[in-house]
Amino acid sequence: MKEATSELNATVVVVLAIGALSAFFFGVIWPIFKGNLNSKTKCSDAICSNEAIKNCKKDPNTGVCEYVECTYTDKDKHEFQVRCPYKG
Repeated sequence: MKEATSELNATVVVVLAIGALSAFFFGVIWPIFKGNLNSKTKCSDAICSNEAIKNCKKDPNTGVCEYVECTYTDKDKHEFQVRCPYKG
């Protein structure tokens, strides 16, 4: 009977460990990953005007453009301003 109890305890520990790792992944890591993915997708679909490119946000140390304010239109025709990396 002791052997069955120890196997049950090991199973409970493994199930709890998997549950804790899953909660951490879906509670912390996945939202960060999804946010970055959505941001990159919006920037690839965004429209950056020539005026926005001329007024890009420059790095104060190097003077090189870092970000551009672009316009993104979603599938419901709502427009959003997005900040995208400047790709030259």
